[in-house]
Amino acid sequence: MKQTDKLLRLTKELLEMNEEARHQYATRTKSDEYEVNFYEEVKPFADRTLALLKEWEPLAREWVMENKPKYLYPIQIKNTFENLEMVSVVAWQKDTGPKKFNERVQSIEYVLEKLLEQAE
Repeated sequence: MKQTDKLLRLTKELLEMNEEARHQYATRTKSDEYEVNFYEEVKPFADRTLALLKEWEPLAREWVMENKPKYLYPIQIKNTFENLEMVSVVAWQKDTGPKKFNERVQSIEYVLEKLLEQAE
């Protein structure tokens, strides 16, 4: 599998994880009767996200440095890694502020979609 194909596949998977975290936060976490199960929900999701991120980040950074796409820089790859790692955990926390959470989710989405757009 070519590196670009792998990068595209991983980027799409991360977009799905980001959307799943957004959905979790918006529909379940904010519901009063929702009780989170850390070991059955949060940990597996966060672990899966982190594994994808660790595979994605070096490929994405290398691709951005080589191809110099418009509006995408290596620092955004690093920030997206950190933001998605954070979002994959705080999506389950009732005390997570919606403004900051949604800004992170949108930032992640922007970078991943720009990367897809430019790499396809």
